[in-house]
Amino acid sequence: MWSNGIIACPETGGKYAYWVKHFDEPSSVFGLYGGKISKCTIRKVGSDRDLYSYDRGKDIPCADAEVDAVLRILVEKYN
Repeated sequence: MWSNGIIACPETGGKYAYWVKHFDEPSSVFGLYGGKISKCTIRKVGSDRDLYSYDRGKDIPCADAEVDAVLRILVEKYN
C-alpha cells in the first residue's frame, strides 16, 4: 500500500512531503530497519530534490537532523 502526505518536523515546524510504500508484514531483507516500509521518499515542500530515499535499501541518507526527525515519525507510523 502507498501512503503519502505532508508532515511537519516537530523541532522546527518545517514542512516535508513524503511517499511511503508499506506492507502488512515486515521484511528483514527489504524493509527499512527490518520493518514494513519498502520504499520511502522525503522532500521539502515545494522542492523536487529528495532529501531521503529508501528503495529496498538506502539510496540517499538523511540530509540533516530535521529530515531524520521526520523519518523517525514515519518509521513509528508505518514500520
